[in-house]
Amino acid sequence: MLRIVTDTASDITVEQARNMNIDVVSLDITFEDGPAPQRTEEDFRRFYQRLEACDKLPVTSRTPPEEYLNLFQDAREKGDEMLVITLSGGLSGTVDSARMAKQIADYDKIEVVDSHQAILTQRMLVEQAVKLREEGYQLQEIVQRIKNTRDQVVVCGVVDTLKYLQKGGRIPASLGTLGTLLRIKPVIILQDRVLKQLGKARGHDAGEEMLYKHMEQDGINKAYPVYFGYTSDPELAERFMQRTRERFGLTQTRLFPIGGVIGTHCGTRCVAVAYVKR
Repeated sequence: MLRIVTDTASDITVEQARNMNIDVVSLDITFEDGPAPQRTEEDFRRFYQRLEACDKLPVTSRTPPEEYLNLFQDAREKGDEMLVITLSGGLSGTVDSARMAKQIADYDKIEVVDSHQAILTQRMLVEQAVKLREEGYQLQEIVQRIKNTRDQVVVCGVVDTLKYLQKGGRIPASLGTLGTLLRIKPVIILQDRVLKQLGKARGHDAGEEMLYKHMEQDGINKAYPVYFGYTSDPELAERFMQRTRERFGLTQTRLFPIGGVIGTHCGTRCVAVAYVKR
């Protein structure tokens, strides 16, 4: 039996994991007044309510090796194979925890893959692995196909406010205040395993237009679905998805909430799009 494991940066809920027959380990998120679990869509909604009200950003901790080790030891006892697809190593040490646990478990039938991705594109890779497992592919074949796909997927988005970047100390307070007054919307992309800025836009519509220009440069492989995500405002994301469908003639789209692992830094009212490059 092949078992698939990912982490909560994929925003795959407990119910979705059960339906896919996979395991999801946790990256812990802790506010000053306590932890913020990320297991359900209701957890995501509560997270953003707390994020808006907090003075200090929550702290995110990588998955401890022990959580992987428990799964690995169980797999070894049962003779199962295991594929682990983690959050990008450029954003978290979670992949290092998985590799450390593999060394301790001393079990050859474990493959740990750094997704180089997060949120929507990490989900895409996990779903691809599940589909390939259902189609009867072997572990090493699945690993190779996942590694091929991870270099072709793109996730980018529009951040609604500079407030959370300011709280996280990534920009000066004065710039955060000025940016809010000028309605500056950072446009970001996950590239080379880390979050980077594509540019800054004056207003949300201009931010979406910047995303569209990047999508046009890449080209979209319409053989694959295009995923959309949102941190706290599904209606904003629905409108963005509909405009994108019309602009690019998309027929396969899905919409997902984004949890707190990446949402801590993006903040509320962020929208994102993920696709496979042509």
